[in-house]
Amino acid sequence: MKKNHRSRSILSLLTIAAVAGLAGCQAGKAPGSPLTPVTLSEVAHSIFYAPQYAAIELGYFEEAGIDLELVNGAGADKVMTALVSGDADIGFMGSEASIYTYANGAKDYAVNFAQLTQRAGNFLVGRQPEAAFDWEQLKGKKVIGGRKGGMPQMVFEYILKMNGIDPAADLTIDQSIDFGLTAAAFPSSDADYTVEFEPFATALETEGNGYVVASLGEASGYVPYTAYSAKKSYLEAHPDIIQKFTDAIQKGLDYVNSHSAEEIAATIQPQFKETDLDALTKIVERYRSQDTWKEDTVFEEESFLLLENILEESGELSERVPYEDLVTTEFSKKAAK
Repeated sequence: MKKNHRSRSILSLLTIAAVAGLAGCQAGKAPGSPLTPVTLSEVAHSIFYAPQYAAIELGYFEEAGIDLELVNGAGADKVMTALVSGDADIGFMGSEASIYTYANGAKDYAVNFAQLTQRAGNFLVGRQPEAAFDWEQLKGKKVIGGRKGGMPQMVFEYILKMNGIDPAADLTIDQSIDFGLTAAAFPSSDADYTVEFEPFATALETEGNGYVVASLGEASGYVPYTAYSAKKSYLEAHPDIIQKFTDAIQKGLDYVNSHSAEEIAATIQPQFKETDLDALTKIVERYRSQDTWKEDTVFEEESFLLLENILEESGELSERVPYEDLVTTEFSKKAAK
């Protein structure tokens, strides 16, 4: 299969992983414990993923027999690194990373087994309030964007194109700032706008350093933004663990889809101790009102094809990869019953 230029670094990591082989996490019963240890590497620690934190705080993983260790991978590329090297059992990230890895010929590639979010979770933050913001206003402006080939950046470019804006010619997109540091850089930068996840978007508003002017989730429509994946070998060796994990996530989705923003915020606050409860509630409501979270974790083929469309339009995918290889709905369908 033709190699994708975007993922040479991931290919080299696979080579390292092959050498490291046996150094990875081993699933099984912890000595003297009835719970099975599972390491989950997440792309970011964001309120955007409220169902996951609800599942943690409400004890759904323990009920499923899982002792969950949560690690912030700080970016999809780093989460995939942890997954292929064996430092994580399950990865939570944009599914584009699994496509890149597969397209580079990996044998033990990552398979997506549960989708969590169905809209983009970031927001466009400007210098001033703009109640009547129009995407046309970005022409000639400078925007702090995301990493090339990552979902935040690709969805942003997808929205620009939907509005007749050429991402390369009609504006300047600064992609030089590391993921997670863009909000801190925005106040002293010369950028007119920045693309931010929560709680950073609201933090900029609270500090008087920025104002949310548009939701990328609303502008882009439904997209398969983040999903859980595991190496093919792990899925084959530990289907019981994957099922229990998916069951817990489904309960988390059931909870956020049946409770108020105030209740959800109070439940997940231990995960965001630095965020005021009122601000946390505001953020949860912002995500909840735009239908961010799926009702089940089934990663439909239609969503996967849309993802590949976005990758192709961004110039990050030269050849399609098969849905049947990279997605399994076996565990999600059982969890949704």
